[in-house]
Amino acid sequence: MKQWVTVLGATGSIGQNTLDVIARHHDRYQVFALTAHSRVDELAQDCIEHQPLYAVVADASSAEKLQQLLLDKANKTEVLWGAEQLEWVASHDQVDQVMAAIVGAAGLLPTLAAARAGKRILLANKEALVMSGQLFMDAVRDNGAQLLPIDSEHNAIFQSLVGCENHQGVQKILLTASGGPFRAATLQELKSVTPAQAVKHPNWSMGQKISVDSATLMNKGLELIEACWLFGVTPKDIEVVVHPESVVHSMVQYVDGSVINQMGNPDMRTPIAYGMAWPERIDAGVPALDFSSIQQLNFEAPRHDVFPALKLAARAFEAGGTAPAIFNAANEVAVSAFLREQISFLSISQLVERCLDAIEIEPAKNLEVILSADQKARKWAQEMIA
Repeated sequence: MKQWVTVLGATGSIGQNTLDVIARHHDRYQVFALTAHSRVDELAQDCIEHQPLYAVVADASSAEKLQQLLLDKANKTEVLWGAEQLEWVASHDQVDQVMAAIVGAAGLLPTLAAARAGKRILLANKEALVMSGQLFMDAVRDNGAQLLPIDSEHNAIFQSLVGCENHQGVQKILLTASGGPFRAATLQELKSVTPAQAVKHPNWSMGQKISVDSATLMNKGLELIEACWLFGVTPKDIEVVVHPESVVHSMVQYVDGSVINQMGNPDMRTPIAYGMAWPERIDAGVPALDFSSIQQLNFEAPRHDVFPALKLAARAFEAGGTAPAIFNAANEVAVSAFLREQISFLSISQLVERCLDAIEIEPAKNLEVILSADQKARKWAQEMIA
């Protein structure tokens, strides 16, 4: 029987790559729902091509526009709108898998709804797990959900731990980072970085927000926190290694001296296909590595003095409670302000650090507390920018 898939964040790069994998395997997968915030024209094209039962957008005006576009093409997809409908298509009884690819905190509620409904969750939205941590992992465990990491690094760690899921003999996790477009830049050079420069990642094709996070290494900080929750470790068990070629996606080092890694071309369809078909493997449309063309693979330590995001992330995880939610919220506001040219590139990490200093950290005992901390941090950061 075909599996029904809901794609949260269908018009983003992860969503588009997911639809590409689905299109290659019509015998295995069928689209239940596609969602987008406001990119209605793109969502309409996806609906025409993939014929989902439902499409969800942010508001009534976007829904009206989408409905008209689909009517013009005689498409029968039912159009819905609003946060509650996002949760509905993520938790519907008919759905087998949910690709959680909404960028940022906006993805928390529908992804948590999928966990509580016991779905297979293909987690590309790291912020949902960063914010809610133990609450999210408890929902996965208590409801029999399956959590498959889709970030290339966490997917590589997942693959490298096969046979050692209980961490027997694991010495440490080696989390790779490309270093972004400014890997070798000086502090003086970073002072004048523009948004156009920051979104040009040397290896990966990503949205603006994730590209800026990669440039500041904040993305790796978020991934550090995510890895702690996914694999039941602490920041002390993880070493971040800068690997500019983005061929080795991450590694696991064992006590016997072995290091197991997952390699591949930098194409998100590989981890997406792995998560969708696990424990099987299917064609992802990604060419195999040509080892004869690989001149060398480089590895180096991150420069914490220039890129403080990694230490800020470790601090947030170790502080616990609502600290990771504060960390994430401040970063989202700061990146948005940078993209609007309201603050400098270096101010992003500075604002996150000041927000962690300013906002009181509370035990993350329920979702309401987490969302309240998120809003407090956003308000504080926005006031500082203003």
